[in-house]
Amino acid sequence: MPSVAFYTLGCKVNFYDTEAIWQLFKNEGYEQVDFEGTADVYLINTCTVTNTGDKKSRQMIRRAVRRNPEAIVAVTGCYAQTSPGEILDIPGVDLVIGNQDREHIMTHVKNIQESRQPVNAVRNIMKTREFEELDVPGFADRTRAFMKIQDGCNNFCTFCIIPWSRGLSRSRDPKSIVAQAHQLVEAGYKEFVLTGIHTGGYGDDLDNYRLADLLWELDKVDGLERVRISSIEASQIDEKLLDVLNRSSKMCRHLHIPLQAGHNEVLKAMRRKYTTEEYYAKMQLIRQAMPDVGITTDVIVGFPGETDEMFRAGYDFMKAVNYSEMHVFPYSKRTGTPAARMLNQIDEEIKNERVQQLIDLSEEMQLAYANKFVGKTVSVIAERSAKDAPGRSIQHGFSDNYLQVFFGGDDSLQGELCQVKITEAGINECKGELVGVSRTGLRQTELA
Repeated sequence: MPSVAFYTLGCKVNFYDTEAIWQLFKNEGYEQVDFEGTADVYLINTCTVTNTGDKKSRQMIRRAVRRNPEAIVAVTGCYAQTSPGEILDIPGVDLVIGNQDREHIMTHVKNIQESRQPVNAVRNIMKTREFEELDVPGFADRTRAFMKIQDGCNNFCTFCIIPWSRGLSRSRDPKSIVAQAHQLVEAGYKEFVLTGIHTGGYGDDLDNYRLADLLWELDKVDGLERVRISSIEASQIDEKLLDVLNRSSKMCRHLHIPLQAGHNEVLKAMRRKYTTEEYYAKMQLIRQAMPDVGITTDVIVGFPGETDEMFRAGYDFMKAVNYSEMHVFPYSKRTGTPAARMLNQIDEEIKNERVQQLIDLSEEMQLAYANKFVGKTVSVIAERSAKDAPGRSIQHGFSDNYLQVFFGGDDSLQGELCQVKITEAGINECKGELVGVSRTGLRQTELA
């Protein structure tokens, strides 16, 4: 039986794409083996979001070539899309295919097996208007299913290379999403995470159909308990979407809404589509529509031209928004983006000092948010037993508002929707006790 090994770098969308490519190999009778072992085909799904992403991608490609010089080494993903020439210059690479046409991968692999001629199958992604349909019937992680609903981005923020590697925004056909939703519920999944490169832009290229319309369709899927949006821009949260958040019982009380900077001058230099005032007003509307919602965010620290005053104002702004967690990144130059050519680049030491201040603030806000739920009952889908628990007696999972919760119970709870009373709050994890389980198809059962 021929074997294939995968290595995925980068974001959730890449992991989804790898899962879809595995299905193509599986259908041709391949077995999947560990990347560190010997395989007939190695496929590296690359990332290019930072210069480090490129470097790490090259390292993994070289590692595959060393593992088995006879193997076919195929490279896909964002770095493959933007720099196919650089990748083909690495001795031992057989196939470079970008972020499209991947349904043809098996044909390329067969041709290369016969001819041993390297193939560059990368086309200009800026001309692509169709969403690449690839089937993913299941995931290794049995409790949460990722559903890719969108690809590409039209925003062209000055720090970001991604539109050049993923193309312009294109949405997946709603019928195809709903069909996959039914398939995944049949396979036992209770929570879906809707993902994309610019997920909230879903529907921008469809006639009169938006993300809110899709969410109402998913709301009707029997057996689906929770829908989570991986990330959405403040400007994409309109009245229709607020209405879904308010009225659908399936929407998770957690939204990830990137801020990137808390000062208008920096936002303008980044070419973001909102002011801090607009962003703040939107957060208030979300909290009215969905009380107790956890709002997480991304922040870039030390963008070119960010003064101490701007940073302080941003710090105060983030504190006022009152996030439940922040993902904080120091600005790193991405070759090929306008921001990398800007003057007033910030000293690394200053960046790191600011990053630390925001991480401290994030932890303070995380703990304050978790503390609000002590004594309250939240719904948690048990994902796995805690690693160091004696005899699998403690389960771990996420609440709908994204608290990481540990509670007593055995492995039979995995994949079930558990009602857990929070007994102790922590920065990254909370402790709780099981009070009930909603078993599939049964009404809620209270534990005696």
